[in-house]
Amino acid sequence: MKFVAGRGYDTISFLSDYGHGDEFVGVVHSVIAAIAPHVRVVDVTHGIAPCNVRAGGLALARAAQYLLPGVVLAVVDPGVGTDRRPVAVEVGDGASVLVGPDNGLLAPVVALVGGAGRAVELANADYRLENVGELGSTFDGRDVFAPAAAHLCRGVPLSDLGPAVDVATLTPGMLPVSQRDGDDLVAEVLWVDRFGNCQLNVDPAEVDEMATAGALQVTAGEDLRTAERARTYADVAPGRVGLVTDSSGLVSLALPQRSAADELGLHEGSEVRLTTAAAGDRRTGSPSVVTPVGLSPRSGGPAGPHILEGGRP
Repeated sequence: MKFVAGRGYDTISFLSDYGHGDEFVGVVHSVIAAIAPHVRVVDVTHGIAPCNVRAGGLALARAAQYLLPGVVLAVVDPGVGTDRRPVAVEVGDGASVLVGPDNGLLAPVVALVGGAGRAVELANADYRLENVGELGSTFDGRDVFAPAAAHLCRGVPLSDLGPAVDVATLTPGMLPVSQRDGDDLVAEVLWVDRFGNCQLNVDPAEVDEMATAGALQVTAGEDLRTAERARTYADVAPGRVGLVTDSSGLVSLALPQRSAADELGLHEGSEVRLTTAAAGDRRTGSPSVVTPVGLSPRSGGPAGPHILEGGRP
């Protein structure tokens, strides 16, 4: 196989909301293999809820520090076929390139790894499938993003894929920020995993500080529960809700061997209030604050994302 001049990569990490009930994931794999047969495709997940850009961005951010250097192909694209830009964003001094729609999906990872170096719009028809437009404009994962990712792996320079994009104009991700409301810490459920554990937008240090003032309580909807800090899911005492530091370094609500989401009636976006028993029941129902933010590696956590380092885990 002949490679063109350029850096080249041997891994594509692929995330989407395509699911496995249709042929979409297999078709994207086949397009990549036809262009760059040397490439290994790692399926991060295809279980993102349809069109849920925020969930896709958060999943990519959770995985980022464990992904191999190379190309990251991310497709959660409710605006497919519109004037939203298809982009490729270089990070880590070229150690990796993120390929996907410019709709906020890539923003959390870009922030996590220290910002974008360069970005281009995927506008060069030479690096799209030849039949783009003939079969409709509803499958850019096949027609635009997969070919771009594969050609990058073959060594096509980023600049050849299309015109440069000012990285300051890339769409930011909109992530909720926890806030204080009197004695309450008002949080939001970012993610519910398949076990029913509910990840909150709360740093463990905030909860540890609250715990010094007395017993903890969790309010979810009309449900008020006694809570406790726990090291593992199995450590949660019967009748209590565990506040466990999860594998992403955030606080999750958990119940041993059962779903906290089901029992507490929680889902992504639900408001959760943390307080101490000593503070009393002073809850006002004020709304959560949503603001464009970046995710940062927590201090004392893992060394930084491998996609920056060019090494192996």
